[in-house]
Amino acid sequence: MHFPAAIAVCLALGAPSVTLANATCGGSFAGFVAGLKGEAVARGHDRGAVDRFFAGVRQDPEVIRRDRAQGFFLRDFIDFSRRLISQYRLDKGQQNAARHAAVFDEIDRRFGVSRGVLLAFWALETDYGAVQGDFNTLNALVTLSHDCRRPELFRPQVFAALTLFERGDFDPARMTGAWAGEIGQVQMLPEDILENGVDGDGDGHVRLKTSAPDALMSGANMLRDLGWRPSEPWMQEVVIPDGLPWPETGLDHRKAVADWAALGVQAREGSLGPGGMPASVLLPVGRNGPAFLVYPNFRVFFEWNRSLVYVTTAAYLATRLEGAPPYDPRRPDPGLSGAEMKRLQQRLVARGHDVGGIDGILGAKTRAAVQKEQLRLGLPADSWPTPELLNRL
Repeated sequence: MHFPAAIAVCLALGAPSVTLANATCGGSFAGFVAGLKGEAVARGHDRGAVDRFFAGVRQDPEVIRRDRAQGFFLRDFIDFSRRLISQYRLDKGQQNAARHAAVFDEIDRRFGVSRGVLLAFWALETDYGAVQGDFNTLNALVTLSHDCRRPELFRPQVFAALTLFERGDFDPARMTGAWAGEIGQVQMLPEDILENGVDGDGDGHVRLKTSAPDALMSGANMLRDLGWRPSEPWMQEVVIPDGLPWPETGLDHRKAVADWAALGVQAREGSLGPGGMPASVLLPVGRNGPAFLVYPNFRVFFEWNRSLVYVTTAAYLATRLEGAPPYDPRRPDPGLSGAEMKRLQQRLVARGHDVGGIDGILGAKTRAAVQKEQLRLGLPADSWPTPELLNRL
């Protein structure tokens, strides 16, 4: 399953050094490439290097098809996590933790990023480097830049790849990766490689495809750059009381850990985080499903990927790789199908809510809108949309 490309498409990217206010998209592909070449020269790149870099570029219609067909995120957390977290991935994670123990020790010392977190990204993005994608990276980036859906996201990556080419670290004819342009074992975009790439094995190059130390060190550096708080927790499973104030749950609401404890929230295993640390109670499938207390570092996962179901799965997998037990699924209320979710989103929009698009995906904005409507209708406001809510709307 070529899943990694669907995972990392929504990375948080920095602004380019040259304004793109006049950037265009669409139209003739050849004309679009000519425009890219002209902009590259205007940015100060050597014209000969620019000509060589773009010499064989072509449009890839399969990239556009993949971009329009990311249905995997329609699954709920329980279904999604069970499909992605296998015993193989857990066992392989432990093997890689032992194999690269010195690298992880250095990462902990330099960046304060837990090995479980990096192992989780490594596992979910590429199955520990085994499935890195076979799309020509330059073709993918230029195709997505030409497409008018999100050109501002991908156009800067083309020029970042050109810089890597000039440094001898990007072969436009042979560099391959995910359909959305990510490269290597932890799937980083060219701009992220430029800003956060680390030569972890000391060979003088950042080779994210072939060097696990380079990939892991670079991933850790990127997480730190995105705001990772060294040596702090990110998530733990908790047991919640039936009388928890549901409107105060969800990522939009935070309390000190001590305040959650006073309301009856308990760690399922071990102890809660520091009493003064802010945290949110996350109920991925509602108040009757598994419950997690998530800390500030959990939010950094969203800078790697914007999908709530992916972020929750990755964060949970990281806890498993560090010894946490499988979560208790409990008995969640039935959810909605993809078609029902779209109908729900349409009704939420009609009531003035911003759900981020009618896509059938239960993202953060849809969850926030659901919670507000549950509260208005006198339903338990746990952000989990049910057939009853849909009918009431």
